[in-house]
Amino acid sequence: MIDYINRPIVICGSGNMGRRMAALLTTKKNLVHLYDSSPEQTKQSIEYINQYLPEVVKETPNGKAGTVKAFNDLKAATENAWLVIEAIPEIFDAKVDLLGQLDQMIPPDAILATNSSSFPSSQLIGKVKNTSRVINTHFYRPPAIKVVEIMGCGYTDPNLINFIIKVFEELHLSPFHVRKESVGFIFNRIWAAIKRESLYVAAEGVSTPEEIDKIFSQIGDFRHGAFHLMDEVGLDVVYDIEEHYATVRKDTPKEPREYLKENFLSKNKLGVKTGQGFYEYKDTNIK
Repeated sequence: MIDYINRPIVICGSGNMGRRMAALLTTKKNLVHLYDSSPEQTKQSIEYINQYLPEVVKETPNGKAGTVKAFNDLKAATENAWLVIEAIPEIFDAKVDLLGQLDQMIPPDAILATNSSSFPSSQLIGKVKNTSRVINTHFYRPPAIKVVEIMGCGYTDPNLINFIIKVFEELHLSPFHVRKESVGFIFNRIWAAIKRESLYVAAEGVSTPEEIDKIFSQIGDFRHGAFHLMDEVGLDVVYDIEEHYATVRKDTPKEPREYLKENFLSKNKLGVKTGQGFYEYKDTNIK
């Protein structure tokens, strides 16, 4: 049994996803180490966590704020860790290199995870020797959404999957076991079809993003439509994910990607993080 009470969770990458994961994972008086090579990035992340952690703790049954420590030195960050989660951008080679580096650096009994939203962990273990401890822990816009999908790499110890699900439930997350390797996991695989078809309808000039979101929200009873949600994720990330799907599924239409590239990425309209995407945003620090 891994000692997960007295050892830290490490998140490698303190961007929009990493900092939100840190806030979500430190609600039971536990310790999280947040690593990034950029001191400015970790500074902004700690400011975000200090702002939102009290709210997240309040929403957690019997919640009690733990501690998030920022690191710009990877070796120091991972010392004595029991769980290390890679949360850097969706760049294949960078993820492969980092996971290989972490495998050599972290304690032998530590769990090595990737938060990748488009690459199954089986594709990322080329430089990992101890593949039995590698899993996907895919979070969905924490801390507002507490769902996390757990998927093995094909070599993962089944007991490890059961263990991480148990611990995440104790942290009042909502873990789902992806029982067979799936590009897109569970929700994103279904969501990809909705997102892609929404882009296709707009690309063909059948309707506008605003009108598509409006009809989608009213008929489907969703809080937001596809275009609002894509803005929150980041249109550059949406594009990269669609590019990856296109390599996996040869029948993926090119028009949605061309629409994104020509009308938004080329103009640096990336959604919430740049203040403009399909919509305009005054507050670029959305939860």
